[in-house]
Amino acid sequence: MRTQINTDKNFLHKELCYQLLGCFFNIRKNYGPGQKESIYVNLIIEWLKEHKIPFEKEKLIKIYSISSGKVIGAYKPDIVMDNKITLEIKSSRITTKRDEKQLYFYLRNSKYEVGYLVNFSTPKLYIKRIIYTNNRKPFLRSNNSV
Repeated sequence: MRTQINTDKNFLHKELCYQLLGCFFNIRKNYGPGQKESIYVNLIIEWLKEHKIPFEKEKLIKIYSISSGKVIGAYKPDIVMDNKITLEIKSSRITTKRDEKQLYFYLRNSKYEVGYLVNFSTPKLYIKRIIYTNNRKPFLRSNNSV
């Protein structure tokens, strides 16, 4: 007997994610591949403003030492949407494991659980959704820093 999993209730930020996917596909359809990364970022920001979705561009994610609690570094994702979803935007011919790891590290070292890596310049629009839930993050268990 197979167990059915209700993925609908487990889909983090479902409505926001669906809207975001529509944004990505429209941008690719209207502007095609090959624009500069900053163009794609600005188009997403314009869309967020039109849809009244709060966001921060290059929001600083501080990295804390588990031992001392001091800031030891920082990351800056391209966009943080509605204080829930991180976006890393690329415009290159290929998407690398390094690109994926970059988004993974944003999620691993922050309170954000959902991230999208989007490359607008690959032959087909590249979208990767990465989930890293807060219950797996050691720094959240050791202190309340975010």
